[in-house]
Amino acid sequence: MASVIDLSGSVAVVTGGTRGVGAGIARALLQAGAEVVVCARRAPREPVESGGRTARYLPVDLRDQEATVAFFDRIREDHGRLDTLVNNAGGTPYRMLDEGGAVRHARVVELNLLAPLTASLAAYDVMRGQSGGGSIVMIGSVSGSRPSPGSAAYGAAKAGLENLARTMAVEWAPRIRVNTLVVGMVRTESSPLHYGDEDGVAAVGRTVPLGRLAEPSDVGDACVFLASAHASYISGASLLVHGGGERPAFLDAATAAEERHDPSAGPSRHVPIVGRTSPP
Repeated sequence: MASVIDLSGSVAVVTGGTRGVGAGIARALLQAGAEVVVCARRAPREPVESGGRTARYLPVDLRDQEATVAFFDRIREDHGRLDTLVNNAGGTPYRMLDEGGAVRHARVVELNLLAPLTASLAAYDVMRGQSGGGSIVMIGSVSGSRPSPGSAAYGAAKAGLENLARTMAVEWAPRIRVNTLVVGMVRTESSPLHYGDEDGVAAVGRTVPLGRLAEPSDVGDACVFLASAHASYISGASLLVHGGGERPAFLDAATAAEERHDPSAGPSRHVPIVGRTSPP
């Protein structure tokens, strides 16, 4: 995608763009020709590069409102404009609701919902006065649309982020387009912490209809599209980047039940089972 879309002359900011999904987004924007600034609290271990071009790194804690406003003021001063903001920074530790207390859960909401709101407001002040307006992309999650045991505050924040984007798209039209990428499981340097070794990653990937976890570049290509003129009539949308989603659990349960009843039948394609099994 990035190789066929030309974003030359545009300026993009990717929050949390120093590693993982954020770095993949930054590389895709670089490949498309954009001038890219990545921000995070800590500098990257190595520069974020693509095709001989390097993203600029600036430090900022997005939970600090004054620091965030100052960061975007600097973008305007140094680069003259801001065409694309990708609100990627976020995340959560695994923590059940009855663990850690409300304050820790509130910190998760602060990082994943309030920080993108603060960044978007600061970016809006830059974008609204320039020719061509701008594009804001929220990096959402499938956790925002289903139960998320162990990451409840994160899922709630991502659900709120998607709703926030739709409202921004209405209030800030027609100058600013705002969309959400609803992202599923992505293979990054942190994948072993969540899914285990290569066999574990492959096993998890097989649960996705397309047969694999996303690569950061898959998310990056979607960002490039939404930043481009090809998406000029797309705003307030939620684009699913999840490989087809998650297989309904009742299908596997129904298959297991059928195999216990008739072991010689083997795995089925589930269509006959669905016809006589009511979904939960």
